[in-house]
Amino acid sequence: MEFHSAGPLPVVPDDLTIPQFMFDYKHPNRPERDPNSPWMIENDTGRQFLHEDIRRRTFALANALHIKYNLSDDDVVLIFSRNHTDYPIMIFAVHMLGGITSGANPDFHVNELVYQINETKPALIVALPECLDTAQKAADSAGIPSDRILVFNVPAADIPESYVTVDALVAFGEETKSDFQERKLKPGEAKTKVALLGFSSGTTGNPKAVAITHYGIIANIIQLAAHNRVNEDYCSWEDRRFRPGDVVNGVLPFYHAYGIHINLLYCLFAGMTYVLFPKFNYVKMLEGIVRYRITHLMLVPPLVVLMCKHAATKKYDLSHIRLIMCGAAPLSAEVCDQLYQRFPQAHIGQVYGMTELCSVNVMFSIDNKRGKLGSSGVLLPGVTLKISRGDGTYAGYDEEGELVIKTASMALGYANNKQATEETFLDGWVKTGDIGKITRDGEIFVVDRMKELMKVKAYPVAPAELEGCLLDHPDVASTCVVGKPDEYSGELPLAFVVLRPATAERVARDPQAGEDTKRSIIQHVADNKAKYKHLTGGVEFISSIPTSPSGKLLRRILRDKARAIRA
Repeated sequence: MEFHSAGPLPVVPDDLTIPQFMFDYKHPNRPERDPNSPWMIENDTGRQFLHEDIRRRTFALANALHIKYNLSDDDVVLIFSRNHTDYPIMIFAVHMLGGITSGANPDFHVNELVYQINETKPALIVALPECLDTAQKAADSAGIPSDRILVFNVPAADIPESYVTVDALVAFGEETKSDFQERKLKPGEAKTKVALLGFSSGTTGNPKAVAITHYGIIANIIQLAAHNRVNEDYCSWEDRRFRPGDVVNGVLPFYHAYGIHINLLYCLFAGMTYVLFPKFNYVKMLEGIVRYRITHLMLVPPLVVLMCKHAATKKYDLSHIRLIMCGAAPLSAEVCDQLYQRFPQAHIGQVYGMTELCSVNVMFSIDNKRGKLGSSGVLLPGVTLKISRGDGTYAGYDEEGELVIKTASMALGYANNKQATEETFLDGWVKTGDIGKITRDGEIFVVDRMKELMKVKAYPVAPAELEGCLLDHPDVASTCVVGKPDEYSGELPLAFVVLRPATAERVARDPQAGEDTKRSIIQHVADNKAKYKHLTGGVEFISSIPTSPSGKLLRRILRDKARAIRA
């Protein structure tokens, strides 16, 4: 049985790049913006960026990138940075030249960044000053020359003279005659023209480069606008969910699909102002909410928990907040209820999606101010859902199974990974790896995961990646990593470890040796992986890893152990 969205998908242009769509395209769901209403405000400095400021800076940067680096069609620019006002401008400039961008987590260690460099083969790397040392070491390892590393300008940062800054490139581009032709797409080309390589662990394994098209991102923006009836006179002005002049917090990272596609691009399309927080700090976020009268919060579950339970929340007048949206990982009904009580005036609900579907496909209904407790919402326009039982048949209402989704915003597949693409992308459908159900009123509940992926503070963490790292430790013979439930983080990586015989004998003789070995294993992961991948759930020694007759790890048994340990 197939389940379809309630409303049709409006027309989506198939011949525009993202900057052409964002700067110039008129759509029935796009409201007129006051020309004096800023697109972006930098929280720390108060600097404002109007539409024309961003457009002018984008054209100048594109001109400089073309002249100085000969950046052109399908060249990749890897951005290794926290949120920065020039981050989206760099994306727009690269797209104007026909290039592709890929965002990397600024907390990556060298080996993690090298992996993404090898997967994307960038022509340029752009980094924050604080990320330069890691970027340079990774570039050296991958054979990328230092003159191919650019640096975002940061006040008072000490940037070595050997590196070219983005400010310098913009200045050069403004004072030099334009020497490039903006990339124009043929009818239908936006459906195949790759704009972004977003990284996802898919249903299992190491991170994979998801090939996201210009059309996919544009389609998802229009889907969200149509679902939320943006620019429609469907109710009183006070109760409309998204309005020109509203202000949204910008704490979600730009390297994540939720942060760039939804938090930034969709909100700009809806006529809103984006307040950029370069680095997350909860109290600073609260101060920014008050200072700029932020009306809309786009959050992930750990931030929702802070909103409900952090002592600082009560110290600020947050009564002007009109909408709180949570995505990237499921939110429990209990936490939802706490949020409803704390913000009785706000529209509150969840969204569901994944990078492969670019990116939100389910959102709480526009017909209700509050999402149904525990529900991710209803299908967006143009989205079709099937519930797979796993035996080749499809379930009906209120039956659980794997969510399989078809949507106009779907990615092309995994770049340079035919096998993984064929496992996840099937005849126009995407297997999500998530277990869920749909009720007769169209509400979708995500109840579990088939995929081995953990969600730590809403970040996807592949157990196989951590297991590979652990096996490099001299005391580890075999290992299995699972998620230990945690109210704030969702899950914490917990490693079950079988020790090498000599180490096991030493630990058996001396309990202190066991504690020292655990600390050493935890530190080994911390030295090689980004912070959210650290073994915050701990290390447990075990005599053997449970496996099936075919040798497959029986992760389910150890997940049960993890739940028992937490209890």
